Amino acid sequence: MYENTYPEKRYSKTLQFLLSNVQPPAKILDLGVENPFSEIMRKNGYHVSNTTGEDLDLVTDAVKTSKYEVVTAFEIFEHLLAPLNVLKDIQATKLVTTVPLKLWFSPAYQSKTDKWDRHYHEFEDWQFDWLLEKSGWHIKESIKWNNPVNKIGIRPILRKFTPRYYAVYAERI
Repeated sequence: MYENTYPEKRYSKTLQFLLSNVQPPAKILDLGVENPFSEIMRKNGYHVSNTTGEDLDLVTDAVKTSKYEVVTAFEIFEHLLAPLNVLKDIQATKLVTTVPLKLWFSPAYQSKTDKWDRHYHEFEDWQFDWLLEKSGWHIKESIKWNNPVNKIGIRPILRKFTPRYYAVYAERI
C-alpha cells in the first residue's frame, strides 16, 4: 500500500497533533497492521504495538486490554462497517484518531484490487463526533486540514480549500 506514496503532509500533521496531546513514552496500541507511521511514532519515543490485520468489525479482542494508555487509529475507521463496536470495546482511556472527511465533489475511495483498501465511511465531522460520543468518548481537541494535489482541474482546485482530514483527541467518559 505504501510502495509508491508517502503522505508527508498527513504524517507531519498527525505527528504534531499526537505530540501535542500524548507525551512520549506512552504505551500505544495502533489499530491496523505495522505501517510507516508506526515507526515514526517509535522514533519519537512512543512504545507502539499494532494489531495484526484482524477484521475489527468482528474481532475486537485486541482493544479489550488495559495494558495500553492510548489507542491510535489513523485512517482506520472509514474502512469498518461498524466502527461503533471497536470504539465501545477500547479499554484505554485515550484515543487519537484521524479520518478522511467526506468530499461533496468526490466519491468514496475504493481500491479495485484490495478489498481491505476501501472506504465504507467518509465522515462529516459532526458524524464522527457523534460516533465518538455514542461510544463513550469525550472530544478534547480536534483539527482539520486540506490535502492539495498538484494536478490541473476543478477537483484539485477544490482540494486546496476543502478540509480532507479530521484528527481527534478524545478521552473515555
